[in-house]
Amino acid sequence: MAKTPDYSKKILKILAENKAVSVPELAAKMAPSDLKLATKARYAINRTLRGLVESGLIESHFSGQNDYARLTTAGRKKATTLKLESDTSLLPNWDGKWRIVLLDLPEFRKSERESLRYLLKKAGFVCLKNSAWVSPFPFEHLFMNIKKDLSLTTEIMILVTETIDQETEKVLFEMFGK
Repeated sequence: MAKTPDYSKKILKILAENKAVSVPELAAKMAPSDLKLATKARYAINRTLRGLVESGLIESHFSGQNDYARLTTAGRKKATTLKLESDTSLLPNWDGKWRIVLLDLPEFRKSERESLRYLLKKAGFVCLKNSAWVSPFPFEHLFMNIKKDLSLTTEIMILVTETIDQETEKVLFEMFGK
């Protein structure tokens, strides 16, 4: 039995990459080329679009010629979450830089430390040594904002570098599947 495609994730991904997309263009991007399958897929895509509108993740606008879909604020948040949860994140477009976050929060700030570790994991960082986290993904701005917002001037250090010794880089490439 064939696996049913998750059209909602595909729609959110396409809309996250564009300001707005016409509904016929969106359906064309997602429908299979087989005509028999395409008819069933178009129905499922239209049903999924209605569900996303009803859930408040996208909004639909009629321009006079076509219906256009675009993400709402909640839809943007959901698309970002899906991107972070994705197994196929950013390595194909890697910019050649490693992001290193050094985290040193005292025991009395344990809940903040645990929250930051959770965010680091969600952003694709891997813990190397105790409180040293590394990632090829460009999410350092997220942690710069957290550092500023929580006044963690000395508790978090964020490094972005292109240079790492060859042995370490080899290990990192293996960790991130490159």
